[in-house]
Amino acid sequence: MKDLKYLAAFSIPFVAFVGIYYKGIYSFLTPFYAFVFIPILEILLPVETENLTEGEVENKLKRKIFDWLLYLNLPIVGLLVIISLITVSTQTLTIYEFVGLILSVGIVLGTNGINVAHELGHRQATKERFIGKALLLPSFYMHFYIEHNFGHHLHAATPEDPATARYNQNVYSFWFTSSIRQYINAWGIQKKLLKNNNQSFISLKNDMLWYTIFQLLYLAIVFVVFGKMALLFAFFAGISGFLLLETVNYIEHYGLLRHKTKSGRYERVREMHSWNSNHVVGRIVLYELTRHSDHHYKSSKKYQILDCHDESPQMPYGYPTSMVMALCPPLWFSIMNKRVPYTMIPS
Repeated sequence: MKDLKYLAAFSIPFVAFVGIYYKGIYSFLTPFYAFVFIPILEILLPVETENLTEGEVENKLKRKIFDWLLYLNLPIVGLLVIISLITVSTQTLTIYEFVGLILSVGIVLGTNGINVAHELGHRQATKERFIGKALLLPSFYMHFYIEHNFGHHLHAATPEDPATARYNQNVYSFWFTSSIRQYINAWGIQKKLLKNNNQSFISLKNDMLWYTIFQLLYLAIVFVVFGKMALLFAFFAGISGFLLLETVNYIEHYGLLRHKTKSGRYERVREMHSWNSNHVVGRIVLYELTRHSDHHYKSSKKYQILDCHDESPQMPYGYPTSMVMALCPPLWFSIMNKRVPYTMIPS
């Protein structure tokens, strides 16, 4: 039964379904649940720093339930998107209801969409990567698969990485620098991959070109089938989804930098180059994303067996709480700047 704790991750889309059904003030139920209710739970509940034994790791890797809990997000997210598009195209909504539903669906696209896609994107099986890319589609972030796997994991905690927030950089500035630079980097990586495989730009192997086509086709289908208001909704819900991801990116490596060795290369990524949180609720609803140091230490490790490392810098609060805190830069700087190791602070 303990393995089923990750079912709690489905509570976020469930709350979003409730908001769509009842509308009114309930349109904002998902933002309230994710960024008020969960942070309160994280403050009240103790952190869990225990790691699994070798026997427990072996047992959990054999259980397919952990994989199916990820796969189920595809039909759930897809159904939520369809129902929300039907709702906004067939019912008269007030402006605040429209905005509330955009935020609600956006939160699901970020947590049960992009976050799950991130986990599946590191898998070797083609079907798992396909599910991951499909989950990125409604957030217009399919390029994340290329940049994250071939860029971020190589350059994390360096100035070359757009997904690493600089010391004293606020989250709003980071939204622009990270999202734009990641997209540009993804195209650069794609061109190198094509060149290494002797493929031209117009090629079946040009994934970035396919991603662009699929995402534009998605918006075109939304417009043709559901109309102009649904297109507007899909556009802003997608933006909300990837801004949620970028807020997570912001807190994951804020102010942490790898040093260059005498050879001119950066030191290898270690446990101290990512912010961790062992707050149990955030760990569960985000499929252990908060044990981020171990993920960078060995990216092929599945979420259910990620470890806590004592040498990793620990966040004072869980990821959901920290995301709210990041939206108020003076508060974020006052709490987090003193936690950044002084050896990593630029002179």
